[in-house]
Amino acid sequence: MPKLPVLKSKRLLKILQKAGFKIDHTTGSHYILYHPNGKRVTLPYHLKDLPKGTIQTILKSAGIERKNLDKYL
Repeated sequence: MPKLPVLKSKRLLKILQKAGFKIDHTTGSHYILYHPNGKRVTLPYHLKDLPKGTIQTILKSAGIERKNLDKYL
């Protein structure tokens, strides 16, 4: 399995938008994104790098496999 890249929230937001997610609303420093197929993802929007566990959880919730992440980068 390929290594998970270090990502900032801004870059992960762009990846999710390429995957078809739209920003629904913000709550504090978190973006709530929805996909037309009904999936919902909460993305913390901070200036620092996201922890790898957080990235894994967000990708799993979005239905994006780690091996398919390269096509969105």
